[in-house]
Amino acid sequence: MENEESIDLQTLLKITKEHKKIIASIVVIPTILAMIISFLLPKTYEATTLVMAKSSTSTSLSAAAGAMAMLGLGGGGATPTRAYLEMMKSSAVIDPIIEQIDWPAENKENLTAENFAKSVLTIENTKGTDLIEITATSKKPEEAKFIADSVVDNFRSLMTNLNQSQQSAMVKFLKERIVVAKADLEKAEQNLEIFSQQSKIYIPDEQAKALIEKLTTVDKETSKIKVSNDSNEAKLGTVIQQLQQQNLAITEYNVSDNPSIVKIRDNIIAKQMELVELEQRYTEKHPDVILLKKEIDELNNKLSSEVQQSVASGTNTLNPVHAGLLQQKVQAETELSVGRAGLASMGKLQQEIEKQMSVLSQGTVNYVKLKRDLVTAQEVYGVLVKNYEQARIQEAQESMDIQVIDSAKLPKKATGPNKKLITFIGMIMGIIISFGYILVLYNKREK
Repeated sequence: MENEESIDLQTLLKITKEHKKIIASIVVIPTILAMIISFLLPKTYEATTLVMAKSSTSTSLSAAAGAMAMLGLGGGGATPTRAYLEMMKSSAVIDPIIEQIDWPAENKENLTAENFAKSVLTIENTKGTDLIEITATSKKPEEAKFIADSVVDNFRSLMTNLNQSQQSAMVKFLKERIVVAKADLEKAEQNLEIFSQQSKIYIPDEQAKALIEKLTTVDKETSKIKVSNDSNEAKLGTVIQQLQQQNLAITEYNVSDNPSIVKIRDNIIAKQMELVELEQRYTEKHPDVILLKKEIDELNNKLSSEVQQSVASGTNTLNPVHAGLLQQKVQAETELSVGRAGLASMGKLQQEIEKQMSVLSQGTVNYVKLKRDLVTAQEVYGVLVKNYEQARIQEAQESMDIQVIDSAKLPKKATGPNKKLITFIGMIMGIIISFGYILVLYNKREK
C-alpha cells in the first residue's frame, strides 16, 4: 500500500502562532490595497427605465418579424418582446447614441454597437411578462440617463418608421384604386343620366324597384368582397417579395388541407349569404342584422386564430422573422380563398335575380342595369375611401410598440465600484496567500 500523507493540525497551529505577525500582514496588505483601489477606481452610475412591449398578437409578431428582417437580425424567441430585445441592441438604435455621447474620438473610432451594448447596457425581460428593463451604466450620471432614454426613443422612432413604411405600400395601392373608382363612378352617373333623359324613365315601377333593391344589396356585399380581395392580393405580393429577399422558399399553403379552416370558411360564406337576405328586408340597425354581423366577426377572428395555430405547428423550427412572414402570407392566402368563395356564391345569387328581370320591359332592364352599375361604383368608391383613410391614420400614428412604465431618473448615488465587495475580495486573496505561506513553512519543517 502507498503511504498516505496527512497534515498535523497541531503543527499548523503552532506555525501560525509563531509567524502570526507575518501571516496577519499577508492578509492585511492585500485587503488594504484592495480598499485603496476601490477608492481610486472611477465612480459609475446606473439609470434604469422600465417599458412594456405591446401584447403578443399575431399582428405584432408579424410587424416585429418584418422589422427584424429589414435590419438583418435573427432571433431565438417567438414573441415580439424577444425580438425587441435584439432590436434595442441593433446599430439603428445604438449608433446615434455613440455619435452623441461625449467620449474621446479614439475611443469611439472602432466602437461597434455590439461592443457598446455589452459594456454599457443591460437589457432584460422578466420571464413570463412583456416588461423590458433597460439599464445604462456610465461614469457620469447625466450620461447614464441620456443613454437609457435614448435607447427607448431611438427604438420607438425605428418602429415608427418601419410601421409607416409597411403601411405606405397599402396607402399607395388604395390611392391608385380610388382614382380609377372615382372615374368609374362619374361614368356610371353620366350613363344613367343620359339614359333617363333619352328614355324618360326616372322612376321605375314597383316590380323593378324590388329587383333593384335586391341587386343593390347583393352588389354592395360583392363590392366589399372585391375590394378586400384586391387588398389581400396586394398584401400577398408584398410579403412574397420580402420572403424572396430573405432567400426563403415560398411555401404553398392549401386551405383545403385543413378541415377546421374549411369548416370555418364555409360558415362565414353561409352567414354572408344569410346577411344579404336579411339586409334585403331590414335596415342595418335591425337586431337580427347586428347579431349576424357580430357572428361573422367572431368567425373571422376564429379563422385567423386557426390559421395562426396551423402555421405555428409547422414553423416551430423557424426564427420569428421567417415564421412571421410566413404567417402573413398564409393569412392573406386564406382570406383570399374565403373572398373568392364568397364571390362565387354572390354570383349565383345575382344570376337568380337577373332571371327574374326577364319579365320587365327592355327599357326597364336597361335602367336597372345602369342603376346597378351606379350603386356598385358608389359602394366601391366608398369602401376604398374608408380603407384609405384608415391606412393614412395608421401610417401617421406614432409607434405604440412599447409604452414607458418608469422613465429613467438622474442617479444621485454612485452604484460602483462596490468598495465592500472589492475589499472583501482583497481579504480573501490575502487569506489564500497566507494559507499557502503556512503550507510552505509546514513542508519545510516536516523535511
